[in-house]
Amino acid sequence: MTADLSDRTIFITGSGGVLGATYVRRMLDAGARVIATDLPGARAEALIAAHGESPNFRFHELDVGDEEQVTGIFRRVMVDGWSPNVVLNNAAITGELLMGAGKSFPSFADTSVSDWERTLRTNLTGAFMIARQMDRDIVGRYPATLINVASMYALNGPHHRIYEGMPFKSFSAYSTTKAGIHGLTLWLAGYWAGRDATVNTIAPGAVFNGHSEEFQRRVGELIMMNRMAAPDEIADVMLFLCSPQAGYMTGQLVNVDGGFSGW
Repeated sequence: MTADLSDRTIFITGSGGVLGATYVRRMLDAGARVIATDLPGARAEALIAAHGESPNFRFHELDVGDEEQVTGIFRRVMVDGWSPNVVLNNAAITGELLMGAGKSFPSFADTSVSDWERTLRTNLTGAFMIARQMDRDIVGRYPATLINVASMYALNGPHHRIYEGMPFKSFSAYSTTKAGIHGLTLWLAGYWAGRDATVNTIAPGAVFNGHSEEFQRRVGELIMMNRMAAPDEIADVMLFLCSPQAGYMTGQLVNVDGGFSGW
């Protein structure tokens, strides 16, 4: 049964990645109005090419690490008469994103403060700024939902050996920010509880995105279901969290990791 999101106007950061683009597609299919945001470039162009003719789709360029852009983003959206009642904090610097940009993966000892702080700025400070702007522009005016996107590595350490010889690695700032994301959820869930707003975290597991057979084998051995997730399997749960059926959930972390966290 497909979720009915016809009463939802959903704002998504980091919409151009493998999960973000899947969320956009599935939410449009479920009847939602979708406001996709991302940095300018090929990912943004692909979203516009795929959905630009839909009357339920809008795209806005947004760098979540830029405070001035975040401060004005909901006012920019509302110019069209669209008032988001669901927000997804999905933007993140990930290992695969860095690999795609041709970046190296230094050892922990060689990790620069600037690289650490850049990841924190996007993954955690950006999520804070989006939530703060919700507090200013949305929360208390009408019922609202925030979903923060964490990771299987939010509360579980990575198995570093699975990355040996791979073109990408797990890196410390990523795990740290994803753990912090759920801390933000817990704080906000209580703070907004009297203002008709819910806040939850989704923690996706290992999502297939063109990985080698060897990497799939390695990570699959750590997962009860013995395989990586298809992007749509994560989107299935995200659609539920966006729907009215999740209206009594707040302050929760939902693992969608094939049993990785259950061992």
